[in-house]
Amino acid sequence: MKLTPRLVVVLALSAGSVACAEKKTEATAAAPAKAAAPAAPAPAAAAPASAAPAVDPVAEADTIFKTRCFTCHGVEGKGDGPAAAALNPKPRAFGDKEWQKTVTDEHIEKIILLGGAAVGKSPLMPPNPDLEGKKEVIAALRATVRKFGQ
Repeated sequence: MKLTPRLVVVLALSAGSVACAEKKTEATAAAPAKAAAPAAPAPAAAAPASAAPAVDPVAEADTIFKTRCFTCHGVEGKGDGPAAAALNPKPRAFGDKEWQKTVTDEHIEKIILLGGAAVGKSPLMPPNPDLEGKKEVIAALRATVRKFGQ
């Protein structure tokens, strides 16, 4: 395969390395320089960022629980996640029916968003500032916590 300067540029750019774009192969070093080919026409205007497909808040909450919360609270919300053994105090076991009776939905949502320290609990429970403005996702995470108590 004979590499032309344009092909080298395209390959270099697709690999994310602009520095390689100036490198010429033996096959192209002796070739006379040609005027750069005109750039390909721009693709049709992309949809605005706000038109991005909506993410299902329940699916997002499920992913968050499985990637963040389970570490301490465990897959089944028993407070027995892989990091739980090293924590003092131990993480909340969401299946505790007495605890479930005493805690409000607002309190659970506040802990999810702001972390344990915000409600006088362990500062080891981290805040989730990336969920600010995602009320549906926080509500779905709260619902997950509630399901463990049924």
